[in-house]
Amino acid sequence: MAQSYSQLLLFRAAGGLGSSMFSVAAGSLLLRVTSDQQRGRAQSLYNGSFLIGMVGGPVVGGALSAFSLRAPLAIYAALLTISSISAGLLLRGSQLAAKPEGKSEKTSLKEAFALRPYRIALAISFSTGFILFGMGRSIVPLFMVEDMHVSTTYMGVGFTMASIANGLLLLRAGRLSDERGRRFVAVVGSSALFISTALLLFTVQAWIFFPAMIFSGIAGAYLSTVPGSLVGDVLKGKGGQVIAVMQMSGDFAAMIAPVLLGAISDAGGFRPAFILATLLMAAIVLVTTRIPETRNSVHLTR
Repeated sequence: MAQSYSQLLLFRAAGGLGSSMFSVAAGSLLLRVTSDQQRGRAQSLYNGSFLIGMVGGPVVGGALSAFSLRAPLAIYAALLTISSISAGLLLRGSQLAAKPEGKSEKTSLKEAFALRPYRIALAISFSTGFILFGMGRSIVPLFMVEDMHVSTTYMGVGFTMASIANGLLLLRAGRLSDERGRRFVAVVGSSALFISTALLLFTVQAWIFFPAMIFSGIAGAYLSTVPGSLVGDVLKGKGGQVIAVMQMSGDFAAMIAPVLLGAISDAGGFRPAFILATLLMAAIVLVTTRIPETRNSVHLTR
């Protein structure tokens, strides 16, 4: 309904506020309704729904835009209305969605930060946001166009390959997380993302972009299940702030990565930016090898 650019910015900001609220609420609810034995698969399905939306949204929205640029926003509003009504009706009277009544039902940030698995979950969330969303959506396309001189279609094929690899492995990654543990999945995912960044660093021919994107898709499938599963394993009660900080770590990384890596690329070219990303992922690989197994754990390693 926006009639001016300032109104559009205002309404979009309101949308961002609402998005932060329902994403934290949905994440909190998901962790509370799943057990240790199914949490990884639940995280895979949850992230898979986002993947379907991210792939399907532009397709449907692009088709509707041919009729009107406001049409996709109308569909978005209708879907959000259905979601809010569904939440209001289906969660009415639910003990899992109720407001905590006592301090014992909540996990404070201080308690969460005292746990090594939570700190590692923040590091993984940060690195994923920094590389997959921050770097992947900013300097990688510029690098391929300006240095490798490829077309936008060529890039689209590479990003599509990443999405396919992600979609094919997402449910498998969740099952492995429940069967073999969080550390195994975290090591596989972080190693795949390290290989992806290293391939970009040493890209001297355009075709190397394709395996780099495939490894990034593999990494996305595996790493997307890890932070939520780790936090869910160690959460002793309701912890909206704890989950919000975990999500914010990834969002903050995705926000600063384009600025930081863009500045580095402007000053010294794309290679130094890829070196920074590769060193970050090398450190994360080492960190993931020190994850204490939290699934079905009784005593947590601090």
